[in-house]
Amino acid sequence: MASKGKGVSGGDRVDRIRVILTSRNVKSLEKVCRDLKNAALDKNLSVSGPVRLPTKTLRITTRKSPCGEGTNTWDRFEMRIHKRLIDLHTPSEMVRQITSIKIEPDVNVEVHMNQ
Repeated sequence: MASKGKGVSGGDRVDRIRVILTSRNVKSLEKVCRDLKNAALDKNLSVSGPVRLPTKTLRITTRKSPCGEGTNTWDRFEMRIHKRLIDLHTPSEMVRQITSIKIEPDVNVEVHMNQ
């Protein structure tokens, strides 16, 4: 993966921070990804992503009739879960500054730190 940005200056210990974003709403997910990436690039950090991971589709099929009598008609419900992955190469002190952006209420954020 090609990383964009100018990197981190100085002799600080650089950690690889993986941010995983999940949501049912694609627009809000893409907005948070764009804001997070722009915040990191404004601070001249190395960023790779967002990587679009496969969408999980949860399907539930139920009978329409509550008692089981009558015609066999079915309801099909579907929920799609979208996931994005962003890698940041930055000192661990900078994480709080980068992630202080406004995050939509329906977007879940996981942060993993590796050295």
